[in-house]
Amino acid sequence: MPKIKLNKLQARTLALFQELARHPETAMTDPETGEVTITQMPHAHGDHMHLGDLVISARDASGFTNEAVWIALERKGLARGAFPLSITLTEAGLSFDTGLLPPTVQKSDH
Repeated sequence: MPKIKLNKLQARTLALFQELARHPETAMTDPETGEVTITQMPHAHGDHMHLGDLVISARDASGFTNEAVWIALERKGLARGAFPLSITLTEAGLSFDTGLLPPTVQKSDH
């Protein structure tokens, strides 16, 4: 099987989707497949947004609103999307090691 390659925006977006997938308030797990559908996309307020108890720069989350990123993740078998409403991370997408966390991730103080 060929190694999946992601550009920086795709990898960063997948890492953020993986984080959203960990939280029951933003995602639902299919008990039969293990796939996780992100049903609640965060919205920026000011220059940041919240993902669970993390705060990230809105700029680092630009892939959430970029349809080309969603299509690339689908084409690589990492997700299935209904842009811009929801995205389902496949087993491959959930386990993919992006090696990334955006540099501006920090714990929320509000």
